[in-house]
Amino acid sequence: MERPALIAIVGPTATGKSALGIALAQHFNGEVVACDSTAVYRMFDIGTDKVPLAEQRGIPHHLVDVADPTQEYSAAHYARDAATVIRDITARGKQPILVGGTGLYYRSLTRGFFPGPTRDEAMRARLERIAACRGSERLHRLLARVDPDSAVRISARDRKRLIRALEVYYLTGRTLTSHFTDTRSPLDDYRVVTFALQIPPEATAERVARRVDAQFEQGLLDEIRGILSAGVPPEAHPFTGLVYRQALEHLRGVRDEAATRELIVRENRQYSRRQLIWFRKEPNLQWIHAAGERAETFEDVARALTLLEIRPDASVP
Repeated sequence: MERPALIAIVGPTATGKSALGIALAQHFNGEVVACDSTAVYRMFDIGTDKVPLAEQRGIPHHLVDVADPTQEYSAAHYARDAATVIRDITARGKQPILVGGTGLYYRSLTRGFFPGPTRDEAMRARLERIAACRGSERLHRLLARVDPDSAVRISARDRKRLIRALEVYYLTGRTLTSHFTDTRSPLDDYRVVTFALQIPPEATAERVARRVDAQFEQGLLDEIRGILSAGVPPEAHPFTGLVYRQALEHLRGVRDEAATRELIVRENRQYSRRQLIWFRKEPNLQWIHAAGERAETFEDVARALTLLEIRPDASVP
């Protein structure tokens, strides 16, 4: 029996992945499975750029709004939940289509997740003291010495992930990257066909700037005020991500709105570069050098899928 197929659309931010995923779902009788570490959280809507219901064109979207903001939803949670959802979609005769730009989620699902050693509180305390005294940038420099691949993928501001990467290395003597080579995908019986979108950096910059302006105009700051009023603490994990971290700092008086918008745009562009570096290291990706909204992009991907005998009416022949 031929293996079921999983179509995946990945790539950096602001490349039109959602639009392409929806178009493919319409054509291939599919349902979208989000691959986004911020969209999983309820209440955080504007800053995560979730696709509004009116723009989903009747296509079911899975793994959006599945976690409470106070919950820590890990890549291990995602790999487990996504595999369950994808198998259910296939069982119902529909085509699962994975869409998103969170590289660790994609890797955990398609290549397996490394749970790592248990936490070492003494070591974590030492690393936390280093960060408190010398900044997270010091942790990033330490990581770059022992695990340069992870240092490229992890932001110098992401203290939590920096500490975990260093903890794994110091406890096991091996890098996160090397550990991931020993893992097994929860979908190893699936045929995964992945397309990665890439557009020129100047186009990314323009798209990101427009999106950030739209997020503020749609009420990003009011959304954050409402989340805080609902009892979600400012230390909650979603507030550490792009857009929300900078906007929350603005509400605390760290910088004015204009400077905040500029900072969000700049850090989104940096994040886009890190995403590109990550996905370039993933095997078996077919790169599309065009935005996902373009009709030609849809036609190229649909044609390639048809040649692979992935039919418009079902995921399994």
